[in-house]
Amino acid sequence: MHWQDEGYLLSKNNFDENSIIIEAFTLNHGKYNGIVYGGSSRKQKKNFQVGNKILLNWKSKNENKTGYFKVELLQPIAPLFFDDKKKTVCILSATSILKILLPERETNKKIYNSFENMLNGLKFDNWINLYINWELSLIKELGFETDLKTNYSHNIKKALAFNKNLLMENFILPNRLRFPLFRNILENYFL
Repeated sequence: MHWQDEGYLLSKNNFDENSIIIEAFTLNHGKYNGIVYGGSSRKQKKNFQVGNKILLNWKSKNENKTGYFKVELLQPIAPLFFDDKKKTVCILSATSILKILLPERETNKKIYNSFENMLNGLKFDNWINLYINWELSLIKELGFETDLKTNYSHNIKKALAFNKNLLMENFILPNRLRFPLFRNILENYFL
């Protein structure tokens, strides 16, 4: 079993001395995880910043087993915002939400494209409004329609609280999930 796809890094964890396990959200294969040999090496480490856009080559003997990734960096996203704590936390919040809410190996191009658009919008002044609208579109794509169409520019705190409530009631509490720490930190920036 083998495929190649573009995607965004959602998380990474050490596996052994030189390897890491990554989870990525891909355009055509959904959320996947796998082992990257040499991923913790000095040469490779910079490629594995959460939020970076990467090219993934996945290989496994059996589709149901954990596979192995070969990864190339397509676009560094996270390093562009290392000097901006709010935007860095925004990236970590969004990737954490995708990590816990997306089903494994299920393609959703609408969610992928809206996530990509939100990341590309971080360079604009209204980035937090784009993030808030991204959360609402994610909630809708996952099956919970909201009819709220409001400009949040003067009420970011209430909009973030509203979205958090929707996430808690519809996904987090019913599935006994843990609400992402970085999402709470992001909300606290706007108190």
